[in-house]
Amino acid sequence: MRIIVGEMIEKMKKRWGVESFGGLLLILFIFAITGITTLYVRELVFGWFGIGAATPFWLELIAWILIVFPAYQLLFLLFGFVFGQFEFVWEFEKKSLNRIKNLFTSNK
Repeated sequence: MRIIVGEMIEKMKKRWGVESFGGLLLILFIFAITGITTLYVRELVFGWFGIGAATPFWLELIAWILIVFPAYQLLFLLFGFVFGQFEFVWEFEKKSLNRIKNLFTSNK
């Protein structure tokens, strides 16, 4: 089990261009804190707009796309800046958003 975890850590460090284990932990922490904060933002904003269990799924989905998705992106950049990993986060964002864009456009 230790070998598998060690290999996963090394693979992530190589893929993300991180040199130290501490740097990798910091990046993973940024992902975690962004996700948790986004859940709080979602709960707060959905509460303001009255979106709850009785809200139709299609309306909740639209609200999620318009509110939660951009909030995650902004919070990810903010936490990356605050914790000194803005360069990594910015490059990760550009790659991720480009992949999403490619889902909706043809590469002919």
